Amino acid sequence: MVIKTDILIIGSGAAGLTAAIELSDSFKITVISKNQIIDSSTWYAQGGIAAVLAEEDSTQSHIEDTLKVGDGLCDEKAVEFCIENGKEAIQWLQNNGVVFTKKNNASDLHLTQEGGHSFRRVVHAADATGREVSDSLAGKVLKNKNIKILENHLAIDLIVKNNKCLGAYVFNKNKENVLSISAGAIILATGGASKAYLYTSNPDGASGDGYALAWRAGCRLENMEFNQFHPTCLFHPDAKSFLISEALRGEGAILKTTSGIPFMKKYNSKADLAPRDIVARSIDNEMKVSGKDNVLLDISHKPSKEIKNSFPSIHKKCLEYGFDITKSPIPVVPAAHYTCGGILTDLKGQTDIKSLYAIGETSSTGLHGANRMASNSLLECVVFAKAAAQDIKENFSHNRKSIPEWDDSKVIKAGENILINHNWDASRRLMWNYVGIVRSNDRLKKAKDKMKLIKNEVQEFYKNFEVTSDFLELRNLVQVSELIIDSAIKRKESRGLHYNIDYPKKLKKASSTIISPK
Repeated sequence: MVIKTDILIIGSGAAGLTAAIELSDSFKITVISKNQIIDSSTWYAQGGIAAVLAEEDSTQSHIEDTLKVGDGLCDEKAVEFCIENGKEAIQWLQNNGVVFTKKNNASDLHLTQEGGHSFRRVVHAADATGREVSDSLAGKVLKNKNIKILENHLAIDLIVKNNKCLGAYVFNKNKENVLSISAGAIILATGGASKAYLYTSNPDGASGDGYALAWRAGCRLENMEFNQFHPTCLFHPDAKSFLISEALRGEGAILKTTSGIPFMKKYNSKADLAPRDIVARSIDNEMKVSGKDNVLLDISHKPSKEIKNSFPSIHKKCLEYGFDITKSPIPVVPAAHYTCGGILTDLKGQTDIKSLYAIGETSSTGLHGANRMASNSLLECVVFAKAAAQDIKENFSHNRKSIPEWDDSKVIKAGENILINHNWDASRRLMWNYVGIVRSNDRLKKAKDKMKLIKNEVQEFYKNFEVTSDFLELRNLVQVSELIIDSAIKRKESRGLHYNIDYPKKLKKASSTIISPK
């Protein structure tokens, strides 16, 4: 069955929903979401949105801070464009129902300061900014008659002819059938690929779908080797995506081996207060040396009342999993957090393929470079979604060619899922052990060889059997993992989030890693 729509948006995070709202006054919009509409990385974002609002702050300062954190790989034009539109983005969110925390209940927004920022410039909604943004925009979209939401739908592949995107094949998870969706413009807003790793702060949906879709369609990708890791995520089989705030270490928490021995002093003079990337690498090394799956974070030496007052949410959550942080250490592990690279686009979100756009974490505009500065990601979602929407309005063509329906006449239903389950676990463990926080030439080569074997199995399965949602995610996950590996191999230095023990120094001239399927 072929469904026609003006605009197809794949993904329902801040970027996708912003684009939908902006385009809904001119077009009929279809938004597909892998799960529920609010089930995105946006919903889980705790921090806030960076924008220059304080009198003592300046656009130039925000630009300089971003460039510094990006470690020489940011595109200055992208940085300037995003930050110059920051204030307007905040106002747009407020106009669309987002309620931010105010200063002493006054009219002025309360601003916080995070790592890398020279001034207070982070707008927030308490400690659940992403949830407020997601809920508000989703509520707006659900009431809009020009926007159709398809929950529990997963894109299989883009339909491209003569370098123009005509639509996509989409799997309905509930009915287990495939739709052919024709559209005048397609927007990829699928988030990142942190699910490629065994431990991640992201929801299950972050399997890199957009990167894989774009790559198979013929798009170039940029800087896929730069994966941001958060140092401390709760280590428990049932505790998905729960971060243990760096604020604990700020209040005196100590990182220890599973034997109870503090270890950070031997890595950095600031010990447990060292920068995030150093802490993450140190934990990673301790785990590799010991062969253990986690380390410990201990704040139990502090007064119980002080801990409960300062970290009520963390205390409550840990209790749910049997850990009383006032009495014993917390098992923690670094977790994949953000994909700084992505599909190569211009400042309007345009990819290498006509009528195909990529926005948010899915794209690589040059904003983040080799490392993302805190709270620039949600800003990016809004600014570039609005830019893409404006470009579509100016260039949209109602003339479109017909698309073929999905053909599964030559495949059969799979009798078992063991290949899917095994390779899902194997690929994520492989990425964690060989392509994680600290890399080496030998580990990257082994990863490439092992991932090739997994990919061959997946491709053979795809040729012969009917698709399922689990398999489609695995297919994308393996594809993106291979792209990360190839990008990491190409970078002959250590820069930003990419650290290779065989190339510990930084090259004098910074250059992006661009890979092409052609």
